[in-house]
Amino acid sequence: MQIDFTIVTPSYNYHEYIREMLDSVVAQEGVTYEHIIYDAGSTDGTLDIIREYDHVDLVIEPDKGMTDAINKGFKKAQGKWVMWLNTDDRLKPGALAAVKKFAESKPDADVIYGAWDFIDGSGKFQRTMGLFPFKKLMLAHYGCYIGSTATFFNRQTVLDQGFFLNDRFKCVMDGEYYNRLAAEEKNFVYFPKVLADFRMHGENISQRHFGKNDIDDVLSLQLHLAESRAIRRCYGLTLFESDHLNSVVDCLLSYAFKLTKLPLKLMNKPRK
Repeated sequence: MQIDFTIVTPSYNYHEYIREMLDSVVAQEGVTYEHIIYDAGSTDGTLDIIREYDHVDLVIEPDKGMTDAINKGFKKAQGKWVMWLNTDDRLKPGALAAVKKFAESKPDADVIYGAWDFIDGSGKFQRTMGLFPFKKLMLAHYGCYIGSTATFFNRQTVLDQGFFLNDRFKCVMDGEYYNRLAAEEKNFVYFPKVLADFRMHGENISQRHFGKNDIDDVLSLQLHLAESRAIRRCYGLTLFESDHLNSVVDCLLSYAFKLTKLPLKLMNKPRK
């Protein structure tokens, strides 16, 4: 029997939030799914919580980081559509059934991405992140505006063709992946529905080092920024041999896309 979805979760020492994530998966109805969790050897009680859930395919083994764990799950996936769901995030009730129905109306879709809600550490709603139809150049120069926790990959046309995350990227692995898929002419389709909760609690990979003054934190932040810069150089608009002049172009394009973002969002307001 064809499995509708594979959910991949990279895990390591997140016992504070993982039960909410697991409960959000168990609550999904009207679809078939497998939930693969790759845990790098948690020691804080995370594994005890995971073992309470019979639906989970749990693999405990060392990895080279979050990106490597996700790739392991992607390679093991059997679902028609594959996503990764972080241990501190949640699926909305009915999200998978809604994506399945939408995907049936978009047979040429390689990637389906939806909107999401930002929540704080306690799970309190902060704001809805509404998106808009795919803009290739905007993805490279404005930044990664597609949320991994609300994005689904067609296994046959993406993963089975050998497209996986670049494990040299530790922070913006999703942005590089989306840009690479776009460069390969994969079809991105926006589903204007809120599909997930993305938790912002200060220790996310994308937040951890901002505003810190310790040398290791500053170095990590610069590596984060360097990943985004590498994406722009490889997949964006490069007009000059001089990197300084190209940086000026980056800045101008970024502000131009900020101005165009608002009307795009208003035209494609997501529904709950």
